[in-house]
Amino acid sequence: MPIGVPRVPFQSMGEGHAGWIDIYNRLYRERIFFLGQEVDSEISNQLIALLLYLTIENDTEEMVFLINSPGGWVIPGIALYDAMQLVRPDVHTICIGLAASMGSFLLAGGTITKRIAFPHARVMIHQPASYFFDSQAAEFILEAEELLNLRESITSVYVQRTGKPFWVVSEDMERDVFMSATEAQAHGIVDIVTVK
Repeated sequence: MPIGVPRVPFQSMGEGHAGWIDIYNRLYRERIFFLGQEVDSEISNQLIALLLYLTIENDTEEMVFLINSPGGWVIPGIALYDAMQLVRPDVHTICIGLAASMGSFLLAGGTITKRIAFPHARVMIHQPASYFFDSQAAEFILEAEELLNLRESITSVYVQRTGKPFWVVSEDMERDVFMSATEAQAHGIVDIVTVK
């Protein structure tokens, strides 16, 4: 039986008694937020807004971004990555299950030395894919060029964030490469694997 989103007591500054808020809002107040689905424009915009709001509220206190995502759309993912780089506070990224495709890109986008994977986490990288194969030839060529540009950008970010040579990252992105937490650490996507 589904229980819905749990609610927890929370007392704001200056209030006499605690009220009940959903657990995610409570965690947001502690600067902890989640990506537990595919990346799309809606969730990307919500997380970007949260990053910006928390930065306005306090631009020195670190944030924690937990990721359990099968990937998703490239452009909203890149927008979220760029926002993570824009904000002043450090952003810890933590893989708590699966960080695949765009999820692994965001995982790598955390503050270097503060990217973490749980011991049983899985990480997967691959090249960006297109969803518009039924377009006409001229449109397909334009889309293929844009896809190559996106692949180049994503590969360059992985190179910068992992310290791996361009050719190694490019070769790995030719196919789905699944990694354990320790393999992701060796690849430079995460810095720390938590202890069991």
